[in-house]
Amino acid sequence: MKPSRSLVRWALSLSAVLLIVPRYAGDERLPLISAQPSITIVPYVPEDGWPRRIGSLVPVAGYKLRSHDPAFGGFSAIAWREGRAILMSDGGNIVSFALRDAEAIDSRGHVLPDGPAVGWNRADRDSESLALDPDRGTAWVGFENQNEIWRYSPDFRRVEGRSAPALMRKWVRNQGAEALVRLPDGRFVALAERKPNRRERYAVLFSGDPSDSRTRAASFRFIPPERYDPSGAAVLPNGDLLVLTRRFQYPFNFSAKLVRVAATALRPGAQVRGSVIATLAAPLMRENCEGIAITQERGATMVWIVTDNDGMPWRPSYLLKFRLR
Repeated sequence: MKPSRSLVRWALSLSAVLLIVPRYAGDERLPLISAQPSITIVPYVPEDGWPRRIGSLVPVAGYKLRSHDPAFGGFSAIAWREGRAILMSDGGNIVSFALRDAEAIDSRGHVLPDGPAVGWNRADRDSESLALDPDRGTAWVGFENQNEIWRYSPDFRRVEGRSAPALMRKWVRNQGAEALVRLPDGRFVALAERKPNRRERYAVLFSGDPSDSRTRAASFRFIPPERYDPSGAAVLPNGDLLVLTRRFQYPFNFSAKLVRVAATALRPGAQVRGSVIATLAAPLMRENCEGIAITQERGATMVWIVTDNDGMPWRPSYLLKFRLR
């Protein structure tokens, strides 16, 4: 007797979930990144090549990142400072390096010295979002499961502050602070991955340092494209937000949409929509786009996107670079 279609779909879905989170099952301690991880970088070009344009994005470069370090990968956020890429995993590990001619120069590993809970498993250190002070280098990290925001020193060796914002306490575990961005005027925006309903996502506008419990906070709602969820955000030179949203479809098919949100739309109590400026989907990119950063090069605005290989060592991490038209 042949199994029913519903049973086959259920079995395929269960297998996909188990494959996506292999190293996070059970209570096995998360691996810690080494101080000097060896990183191999290979240029990436889609099978049919890069198109001249992807919406408002012009492809500049693509890279596959690999390492034999067991803690490498799972990147949920990216930032740039002083010519160095800073990639943060969803397990409290950070990798930084300079990128020159498709080569990682002076690669360094950092492990967050403290965070929510005991740091034994992914639920304790589900570090999903990262914001940097462009001048001092101070780092703010959003932890998704606990919905807390911690502030670290520029070298990631010291904790300088922490807070569990009241407006984030009702955010669902494992669907919380997926994006965190510092605005040019010193305010911060945090976006939840899911809830409160099918169309809207929780969001908070902080008047200043979100790790300081004295900072004023106001809620608003972000409305992503249909069936997409926020996975990262970055600020453009004029103060607008570029929100990275992604969609997952079984068994292993991801797509992403970049949404531009006007700075003037960020107001307490607002329902905030933006304009989709680009879509990354098969055959160009099927991977899990999680982190986004903005840099300036000779007056041009560059958009960087990093992918999360979901703890699967056979999947590379992709680093993509585009010029914003």
